[in-house]
Amino acid sequence: MTRVIKSPEIRSAELLDCAQRLFFKHGYDNTTVNDIIREAGISKGAFYHYFASKEALLEALSARLARESLDELQPIIDDSSLDAVERLNALFAGSRRLKVELAPQMRSTFDVIFRPENIVLFHRIDQAVSAVVMPLIAEILAQGAEEGVLDAPDPDAFADMLLQMRLGLGKIMHHALRQADSGQIDDAVHTLDTRLRYYGIAVDRLLKLPDGTIQMAEPGFARALLQAGP
Repeated sequence: MTRVIKSPEIRSAELLDCAQRLFFKHGYDNTTVNDIIREAGISKGAFYHYFASKEALLEALSARLARESLDELQPIIDDSSLDAVERLNALFAGSRRLKVELAPQMRSTFDVIFRPENIVLFHRIDQAVSAVVMPLIAEILAQGAEEGVLDAPDPDAFADMLLQMRLGLGKIMHHALRQADSGQIDDAVHTLDTRLRYYGIAVDRLLKLPDGTIQMAEPGFARALLQAGP
């Protein structure tokens, strides 16, 4: 059998793909380097040629997800026709892709990412994505302050606060998913819709915008997500 020679970039990407599947299925702490090696079909030496440790692999995976997030945000970055509030709305809903048509595909990923046992994976990915997104939020806030449509005297500090506030959604998302799994769909939808609405209002009040200005998700997203259960 002819040995297939692959470039380092392809091999590295394949290892990241394997790690992502296993981390999402079993959790970061419950996945070993040996599990990844078996899934990828490579030797231990080959694994350590690309990544010094499982932690280094997680760092690389988080960086890749951050780059993918930036690619999704590019249309917002490039659209000069939007004012600051329109850009902020597009960013918050778009960066998390909280769109009704995408809800069914997102359900299985959310089931994994927001599990309490996957807290390391969740925070590492969130940190990597936040590092990419925060400068864009700061830029939008500076634009809004200059336009006089919102109050952000220190755009960098306010951008950081907005992202820190978002972390609380993880626990609520997990609770709503478990409610839905137990058949309490209406209660789960109410739980998630309420928290998303309050998060939007918290952003509004921090930036001195009218309540209801910033939307965290498209209308109907929570129901579409929670009804797409296993």
